[in-house]
Amino acid sequence: MKKQLLLGSLLAAMLVLGMTACEKDDTTDFSSYVNNQETPDEPETPDTPDNPSDNGQDTVLVAGCDTIYIEYAGTTVNVTNDTHSYVSVSGADVTVNALEADTTMLLVLSGSTDNGSLLVYRKKPFTLRLNGVSIANPDGPAINNQCGKALYIESMENTENSLTDGSTYAEAPVNADGVSIDQKGALFSEGQIFFSGTGILTVNGNAKNGIASDDYIVFESGTIKVNVDDTGSNGVKVNDGLTINGGTLTISVKADGARGIKSDAYTVIAGGTTTITTSGDCKIETVEGVRDTTSAAGIKCDSLFTMTAGTLTIKSTGDGGKGINSGQNVEFSGGTLNVTTTGSNDIGKPKGIKSDTDIIVSGGSFFVKVDKSWACDNGTDSETPTDHLTVVGSPSTKSIDKKQVNIKY
Repeated sequence: MKKQLLLGSLLAAMLVLGMTACEKDDTTDFSSYVNNQETPDEPETPDTPDNPSDNGQDTVLVAGCDTIYIEYAGTTVNVTNDTHSYVSVSGADVTVNALEADTTMLLVLSGSTDNGSLLVYRKKPFTLRLNGVSIANPDGPAINNQCGKALYIESMENTENSLTDGSTYAEAPVNADGVSIDQKGALFSEGQIFFSGTGILTVNGNAKNGIASDDYIVFESGTIKVNVDDTGSNGVKVNDGLTINGGTLTISVKADGARGIKSDAYTVIAGGTTTITTSGDCKIETVEGVRDTTSAAGIKCDSLFTMTAGTLTIKSTGDGGKGINSGQNVEFSGGTLNVTTTGSNDIGKPKGIKSDTDIIVSGGSFFVKVDKSWACDNGTDSETPTDHLTVVGSPSTKSIDKKQVNIKY
């Protein structure tokens, strides 16, 4: 099975090299794509049942690289170095149509607009370099990537960048096949997203998700802030899995039933500093006479959740709000975890960590506290707190109560 984590040290070393030409991309390493470097071996990640096996490994690009500069200037846009006429502009709405391109492509974004957007059609991986750009789209996504391959996003050093969607979305454009395209958040991608760089990226979601991918997402470095209003949805929504290797990720969601991170597959925390807050209550919907209740959660994943390093802090304040809600095991072996829920249990049960199978702690610092219900719940009917998780080895601190669990190695 192919693996997904990036090698942080290798990435940092390669990014300092100047950009010359682009040779071959395996959709796993940003630096090899934008620099004249050989593709490194793929690093390993834990096996997961939902981990994609191909990862776009069939993608081979010919020599050469198209670098296009897009500078937003209020209601207009300045485009330079578009030698193949890929770019079309209407006001400050930019469309890049590079469906037939065989060369690699780098789009450098700068400037500011409060009524613009970026829409990209492409079959091959490409790179967005954020060089002090602010895009607000009052009637849709700020950036919509219609490429099913990898999207590499680099926030440049000493820059602040922001992406904001509208409170309502206009009717979606149609693609070359006459089909309406997806619009799932302020930053949306049909393919994988890899975040890197040392700059700051702020994503503001007003109608839907903050960041969304129909594939998987890897956070490697940089400072990323995701704020979703009570009219929106999740902070980060991903179909095929999420990995955090490094950087600083801060997520705040306010809507009822919203999740800071919603992964339809696995979630891996292997480094970095992640802080998630949710303040919404339970979301209640009635469909065909059947009432359905969805509680807010810091992280909701439908498959395995693992944490091996880094710092993860989650606070949920709404009714029934949960810290981590996993469809399979929650496996914690390193790093620092701090989860608190302070919401009521009028409608939902505000558990700290909930797993449909087991919660396994074997290393690091693990702290969970709730005002109501269970701090840890692995699905057992037992009223004995120690039955609600599995502790491996001999921690230096081990305190397990119904409403608070504190374990340190």
